[in-house]
Formats: sequence, structure tokens, C-alpha cells
Amino acid sequence: MMKAILITATNTDVGKTYTTLKLIPIFSKMGYKVGVMKPIETGVNDLPQDASLLLKECKKYNKNFNSITVDDISPIQLKLPAAPIVANDFSPIDLSPALESFKKFKKSCDLLLIESAGGIFTPINLDLYMKDLADIFKAKTLLICDSHLGCISTTMLHISYMKSNNLDFIWAFNQRDENFPLVSKPFFQKKFQKTLTIQDDLEIIASNLLSL
Repeated sequence: MMKAILITATNTDVGKTYTTLKLIPIFSKMGYKVGVMKPIETGVNDLPQDASLLLKECKKYNKNFNSITVDDISPIQLKLPAAPIVANDFSPIDLSPALESFKKFKKSCDLLLIESAGGIFTPINLDLYMKDLADIFKAKTLLICDSHLGCISTTMLHISYMKSNNLDFIWAFNQRDENFPLVSKPFFQKKFQKTLTIQDDLEIIASNLLSL
């Protein structure tokens, strides 16, 4: 049975594609046939950039994806670089193409990494958000948190929401801010004892996701 992991974040440009690309070889070394998917990509003028990167990396480790196209990886593509509902001019977005790709991938992989567009509350439709992809695809969730000044409040709000809604998730920082170890990380170390980062703890993150 195919496992699915939703890779989302506290906001846009936090490092979802960066993290997904790094997880492909990690899970592959664990013995999984890894697949990738970005159900919705906005800001697409020609080819979907993120989906193209994901497919290229995936093909290195899973030959079953040699026959997969970038349109399979990202079946819903919108031109405006904005939240999907806005990029689609507030017309409802039909997720059936994404569901069809998901079914197709069941024959090509046993672990599917699903990258969201934007953060967990980026709206797909007026009453549907990126966080809801976890339920739609029966996926566990990796929440990537930003490391810039102000991340304490943002991260705690996201963790609180995820826990209060009984979502199966783990969280980790994409440590990009050079001041993070001094300004923000000490709080999380004191509060949670262990603070995971994409840069230092990727194998632990992968193992924890499989244990959810």
C-alpha cells in the first residue's frame, strides 16, 4: 500500500521544494520507491518549475517515473503567482485531475511525497486549504517552519493548530537565518528539548515521518 507524505509549510518560499528534493534520496536509501507530486502549481507560464525539478530528481531513483510527465506531477497549473483560488479568478478548482494522478502513482511508487503550494492555510477554494490535502490523500504531514525573526509566534501558532485538530505531523526548521541559533532556536530547545532542522536532521525527520 502506498504511503503518502504532505510537505507543507508555515508560508510560501519557506523551503518545500528544497526539502522534498533532499528527501527523495533519503527515502530511496531506506528502500522505498519514491514518487513525487505537486497537485497545484501557480506562477506557471510554460513548464511548472517546481514540478519539473521534482520529476527530474525522482527519475534518478525510481525508473518507474521515466514514463511520468510533468503534467502528471502537477496536473493543475495556473498562471498567476498567487493562492490558487485567486489565480483561478475565484472559480472553483476541481481536484479530480490531481486525484487521477494520485491513483496513477500507486502503480509507480510505494512512497509519494506531495508538495503543497504555499502554506497550510493557502486557499485552494473558499472553504478548502492546503492542509486539507492531508485528508484528501490520506497523508502524514511534514510542516516546514521558517527561521527568520518572528518565527517563534508563527511556528507556535501552526503547531497549536495542528495539535488541536489531531493532525499526524512533525515539524522542522529550514535554518536559513544566520541569527536563528541565537535569537529563536534557544526558545524551541527549552520548550521542546529537541529542535529539528532540514540541514542537520533529515534522516531523523524521514524516520519520524514513517513512524507517524
